[in-house]
Amino acid sequence: MTHALNWFEIPVSDLARAKRFYTALLQAELRQETMGEVEIAVLPHAAEGVGGALARGPRLLPGSAGTVVYLDAGDDLDGALARVTAAGGKILAGKLELSKNIGSIAFFQDTEGNRVGLHSPR
Repeated sequence: MTHALNWFEIPVSDLARAKRFYTALLQAELRQETMGEVEIAVLPHAAEGVGGALARGPRLLPGSAGTVVYLDAGDDLDGALARVTAAGGKILAGKLELSKNIGSIAFFQDTEGNRVGLHSPR
């Protein structure tokens, strides 16, 4: 096993709205697919890396409690945080430097009400 995590889904109630938000935040296009009753918008990821998607369907309820997913903010956590608010999200906890080896994190609430983390090595 290389990674304990190999896929994640961020529950959404309005896929089009969530897709606009995450496209603006990540500055990347998301590929939309339907799998049975579930609609997803796939987040950018390397072919061999951990992947994930926004997901709308039965039993997928967005919320601010529970598991937290950390998205890669690259070297510009401040820029990512600015894009959160510009895209309609809310900053829950601003930049917190953990250590030189780990980098910094922040938390935001997306347009669907999910609490999501951002991580930067800087």
